[in-house]
Amino acid sequence: MNRKLRLILIIVGALVLLLVIAPFLIPVSQFRPTIEDKASAALGRKVQVGNLSLSLVGGSVGAESLSIGDDPKFSQSPFLTAKSVKVGVELLPLIFSKTLNVTGVTIENPEVTLLRNPAGQWNYSSLGGPSAKFESARTPAPKAPASSSPTEFSVKQLDLKDGRISVGSTSSQKRSVYDHVDVSASDVSLNSKFPVKVTADLPGGGKFKLDGNAGPVDKEDSTLTPVDAKLDVTSLNLTSTGLLDPSLGLGGIVDLSASLASNNGEAETKGTAQLSKALLIAGGSPALEPVKVDFNTKYDLRKNTGVLNPSTVKIGNATSHLNGTYERKGEETVVNAKISGDNMPAKDLEVFLPALGIHLPQGASLQAGTLSTNLSITGPTNKLVTVGNVGLFSAKLAGFDLGSKMSSVAALAGIKSGKDLDIEKMTTNLKMAPTGLEADNFQAVLPAVGNLMGGGTIDSKNNLDFKMVATLATSSVAGGAASPVTAGVAGLLGKQGGGSCKSTSIPFVIKGTTADPKFAPDVGGLASSMLKTQLGCAAGAVPAGGLGQSPNPVDAIGGLFGKKKKP
Repeated sequence: MNRKLRLILIIVGALVLLLVIAPFLIPVSQFRPTIEDKASAALGRKVQVGNLSLSLVGGSVGAESLSIGDDPKFSQSPFLTAKSVKVGVELLPLIFSKTLNVTGVTIENPEVTLLRNPAGQWNYSSLGGPSAKFESARTPAPKAPASSSPTEFSVKQLDLKDGRISVGSTSSQKRSVYDHVDVSASDVSLNSKFPVKVTADLPGGGKFKLDGNAGPVDKEDSTLTPVDAKLDVTSLNLTSTGLLDPSLGLGGIVDLSASLASNNGEAETKGTAQLSKALLIAGGSPALEPVKVDFNTKYDLRKNTGVLNPSTVKIGNATSHLNGTYERKGEETVVNAKISGDNMPAKDLEVFLPALGIHLPQGASLQAGTLSTNLSITGPTNKLVTVGNVGLFSAKLAGFDLGSKMSSVAALAGIKSGKDLDIEKMTTNLKMAPTGLEADNFQAVLPAVGNLMGGGTIDSKNNLDFKMVATLATSSVAGGAASPVTAGVAGLLGKQGGGSCKSTSIPFVIKGTTADPKFAPDVGGLASSMLKTQLGCAAGAVPAGGLGQSPNPVDAIGGLFGKKKKP
């Protein structure tokens, strides 16, 4: 037993001694030119590695640093740098024949810079191709055997661990940074398909994950390399990524689950996206419910143009339809799309109104009605402009007494609309930009009040500036009879005593905010021009009691705006 024990100890000691001494006996530094040349030939970029060391326990050769040059058309700085890299090797050929057979590559804490030029080309597009040839500063090494040519380059396992990727353009110093990037690929070859997995932290929070297959690598442009993968994005911040303008306070969070299939220069992505906490106009507030989009888009990688095939947009039970085109132009992605929807439940859409800068008065809510819309969306993604028409039909705005709000306009005092406002029809032409909202040709039919028409704006601070005219319904006045002031205006316009005019039109303005609108008389602008039109009907109207019975026009107009005749 003692002899066996001694033998075992001797063998173990010899192995330990071998592990300690062998790295010093094998001159691994002689392989540095070979590693640099093979990697440079495979990538089409100049590759440099630092001092090498051998680990027999790990079966790897380590380098103190790694640098991969960029395409000179983009930058003179490195495309990739790393503080350390491990190259897995076959130990027996290395020890006994000084042959370096690479089994895997692990790059620790790499930093990568991805740049796009104004033409839409990326600096990584020439990786592995002939368009980014490098010049070696060393004396050319002996010609490598055919088996080591770039076209036959392969590695069993390639890993990038805990890296950082900065994405930007050649014309701007602004960069979007993706941290904790991990890339794992096996059986990597330039000439065949191989599995790959990528995970990363997104700018401003969120996660990115791609899992699928890539290859074979396109020799002319690596961005055209076929990809077939599953794509998952969680909590992508639209402001941090530059899709919305942060200077206006806009925002939104996107979650996406999709399939990505890229082949022959065309990438097709289809799946589901969810936009939460959307804020699309300065002065608004984040939407209370998410927007869900079932989409299908195709993108031409050569022309940098895409088509959004007919897709559906859902907010609760409200469904609309979206389609259009988009194009990458320099720093921006320009959109030209249309969205339309018919008979969408207004109650479901109420939760999205704050994102558009529309805040219902406190205690008010949409309890009934449908909304139809036909809109065009154009411009860069961070400065989109939406133009079209919107209509609300057979709706009820519960908890809003329009009559009491209008009582501040003397001529409208006495209108009784009730605690809930019934809306037979409300339509407008709409223009919406990140800085605010414009409504033109606004018309509303309110059974308890009459008809309202006009137009105005909601600015980036949610301030209202509307010029309106109310054409009153007789039944809107308490008891069916007009107030003294309204009666005076009616007499002026020939309504009283069987005159020819059949309605009374009152001009007013709306100020304040959507959450707290303020009504006031209007003596100029659009509303006054509409009043003058109505005065035309008084020219041929003679009240039943004769001209002497007609109220003094000065008194009537003074009463309209709550003014008294001076004594």
